[in-house]
Amino acid sequence: MQKEKAPIGLYFLLIAVMASWGFNVTMTKVLVSYFPTVTMTSFRIFTAAITVIIILFITKKLRLPTKREFGLIFLASIFNIVIHHFFLSNGLKLTTGTNAGLILGSAPIVVAIFSVVFLRERIGAWRALGFLAGIFGVSLVVLSNGTGISGISLGDIDIFIAMASQAFSFIIIKKLAGSMDTGLMTGYMLFLGSVMLFGLSRFMEPGGMSELVAVHSWKLWLLFVVSAVVATAFGNFVYNYAVGKIGPSRSAIFMNFNPLFSLIGALLFLGEAIKIPQLVGFGFIIIGVLLGSGALMDLIYERKKTKVRDPEKLLEKEV
Repeated sequence: MQKEKAPIGLYFLLIAVMASWGFNVTMTKVLVSYFPTVTMTSFRIFTAAITVIIILFITKKLRLPTKREFGLIFLASIFNIVIHHFFLSNGLKLTTGTNAGLILGSAPIVVAIFSVVFLRERIGAWRALGFLAGIFGVSLVVLSNGTGISGISLGDIDIFIAMASQAFSFIIIKKLAGSMDTGLMTGYMLFLGSVMLFGLSRFMEPGGMSELVAVHSWKLWLLFVVSAVVATAFGNFVYNYAVGKIGPSRSAIFMNFNPLFSLIGALLFLGEAIKIPQLVGFGFIIIGVLLGSGALMDLIYERKKTKVRDPEKLLEKEV
């Protein structure tokens, strides 16, 4: 059976997505300081949904889902949008950045386990080594901030639920990607998720709407738009496409880049320093991504195939 390789450009797009998600951590922390959390999150995701739907309308890819597709979209919206964002925003208020980073950094392993159980995906020795290298790299990056690991708290449980729910949603997205355009799926997921979150905000934050419109700073609203359009719309659009193309576990390994870009954001915008152990951790993260995602094997496979397809170069070498 011939191995199906992924387009190399997709790996660079995934790195760009992780950069947007990493920087979005800093943006979100600023936004929740001025906006009501759940209300703001629902409108941010709604803005992302409208952005994706406009693109789909322009490209003439907009259509109504079938009953089966709608059922899977509804489930994916609950796990990927509602549960994930709700518990993530609440968990970040109740735990340390170190604990949150380590828990979120275990996402590739959880996605790999779900892929084996629900998709019957096989994880080879090299990819397993890549997952372990990535986890070790994430641990070095996060633990090097000097705060150490605090005891397990309610916030840690919230962060784990957020991570596990998102990991499970990737399995649903993979099943749905076989019959539906991933961009269309993303638009519907974001729209349904934002509506459900808004309904939830009406109970949790009764005065959320008035607090939201009371913010008049154009800088905060610009930050809101960048977070919604770049990180949420573009990020989810590309990532869901990757899940459909190369699978949940290979896409999830790129999440190890999140702590890296979060620290770069802290360096650029908050003036925090990057330490030597963190640089070593970055090295292990890169090794983990190359092995765990299969990118290294795809490069080797592409080179071998190029040699076979170019017999003239082989003849030149023989001469």
